Amino acid sequence: MGKIKLLCLLLFVVCCGDSIEPKIVPEKKPNIVLIMADDQGWGDLSFNGNTNLSTPNIDALAKNGVSFEHFYVQPVCSPTRAELLTGRHSSRLGVYATSTGGERINLGETTIAEVFKKAGYKTAAYGKWHNGMQPPYHPNAKGFEDYYGFTSGHWGNYFSPMLEHNGKIVKGDGFLVDDLTNHGLDFISKHQGEPFFLYLPYNTPHSPMQVPDVYWDTFEDKELDLKYQGEEATNINHTKATLAMVENIDYNVGRITKKLEELGLEKNTIVIYLSDNGPNGWRWNGGMRGRKGSTDEGGVRTSFFVQWKNTIPSGKSVPQIASAIDLLPTLSSMANIDYVTKNPIDGRDLTPLLLHENPNWEPRIVYNHWRGKTSIRTQKYRLDNEDHLYDMQKDHRQTTDISLQFPQLTDSLIKMKKNWLSEISPLSKESDNRPFTLGHPDYEYTQIPVRDGIPHGNIKRSNRHPNNTFFTSWTSLEDSMTWDVEVLADGEFQVELYYTCKAENVGSLIELSLGESRIEKEITIGHDPPLTGMENDRDPRIESYVKDFIPMDLGKIKLKKGKGELTLKATEITGKEVADVRLLMFRRIQD
Repeated sequence: MGKIKLLCLLLFVVCCGDSIEPKIVPEKKPNIVLIMADDQGWGDLSFNGNTNLSTPNIDALAKNGVSFEHFYVQPVCSPTRAELLTGRHSSRLGVYATSTGGERINLGETTIAEVFKKAGYKTAAYGKWHNGMQPPYHPNAKGFEDYYGFTSGHWGNYFSPMLEHNGKIVKGDGFLVDDLTNHGLDFISKHQGEPFFLYLPYNTPHSPMQVPDVYWDTFEDKELDLKYQGEEATNINHTKATLAMVENIDYNVGRITKKLEELGLEKNTIVIYLSDNGPNGWRWNGGMRGRKGSTDEGGVRTSFFVQWKNTIPSGKSVPQIASAIDLLPTLSSMANIDYVTKNPIDGRDLTPLLLHENPNWEPRIVYNHWRGKTSIRTQKYRLDNEDHLYDMQKDHRQTTDISLQFPQLTDSLIKMKKNWLSEISPLSKESDNRPFTLGHPDYEYTQIPVRDGIPHGNIKRSNRHPNNTFFTSWTSLEDSMTWDVEVLADGEFQVELYYTCKAENVGSLIELSLGESRIEKEITIGHDPPLTGMENDRDPRIESYVKDFIPMDLGKIKLKKGKGELTLKATEITGKEVADVRLLMFRRIQD
């Protein structure tokens, strides 16, 4: 079958129930554009019946392609992204948290980008990575030749923020989703003559709730027709901001599809759209129970649209359950890529469901797990975390527990859940002994943010959610901040400290050390910008506000391969405080 496709001669034949359907095979390798929203619920699209907003460009992907009625991801961001990238259950991958190292995919896993890069594709990712910052966890080390965005779990500013491009700190240009799309459009134009794999993991509608006026103005005074059905309190302002952000995503999806059409790439490009978890608030979601963070239906069901014009059907709806772990085997099959992964794939190739009306399709189970809670979904039933059983075909709201009516079925599903948990052995913070990597010999930059650090003494985080925080209240010689690191190869590094310091506090001496190596530098430049973010927030945030940190050259330091504790402390303090700290940047100096 694969050889016939590779020759690109006439037909490829796939069993479809009891019939055989011929399909024309494109001569060229198909391009891939994979778009993922952040915290958008199943109900946040007009295609799914939400009359509160209009998403014509996203809806068009379903109308011109195939939509999956029951597609599942994990309850929060990083596990879903890990599953999408690897085709494996996130709990196998070392992903157990959304920050401070728990979001990293274990080393030794094969990613979808590596599969396509090996097959001759140009690869790029623009957006929120959320599966590791320091190489070899960084997207550049995971198969993406070009990366622009932020690798952390959430960001504090969406208007021209501090970002990175292939490890180097840069400044964004305009509203972030628009900016990420601009990079995607440039990538498509640059590589229009060769096969490409473009991953666009957008950062919205994740908080902070920031969106340009042109979108917010539509919703600010609008009466919402559809609202959440439960007793939990709905934040109407947050909901309006969410819908405005989704309409901005829709605008940018339209820019992508228009560019493909203009360049004559539409018929040879597979476009996929989904979100990474349920809604980040109590808002209309088709009546389903649960939201982001929940293993119930509403927390893990997402829209999933696949468009490949003239190759897969238009307007088709697939009722069979499917999952983010299916992306790698499915896209590889559609692109006719024979791949070998270092570890067995958990996902399934969905092409029979995409191409045929009555495919031979074996029953399956989809597992959802987060923070010790696990539910499982069959085609007909969901067994929730507390082992209540629901008939999802009759009761998608999960209102009636039928476990006592079907004790044998319930016991069987409980056993499957226990066996699965025993097999995957999820990692936890207590069992995670992976240090933060520093100085990979193949990569120039290593960013060490305070997100991954530990404050000591008076030092504290700017917010309890670590991802975009900074360390503050550095007032004593006994204070320090440390990082558990592993230097991957001997080398000399130029180090920058991103900091702020009031003018009256200039003059402190700070020391950076690791093992026997240390450098010391005096803070000579005052820089005391205000906290920002609140001026652009449409609804109050729970994350840290941000400010403009500037780099200070700490000098050069020689580091030896091995594990140790990286420490930043003051040896002399001239004012009331030393500085606020955002990150350290190490640049390997090549011989």
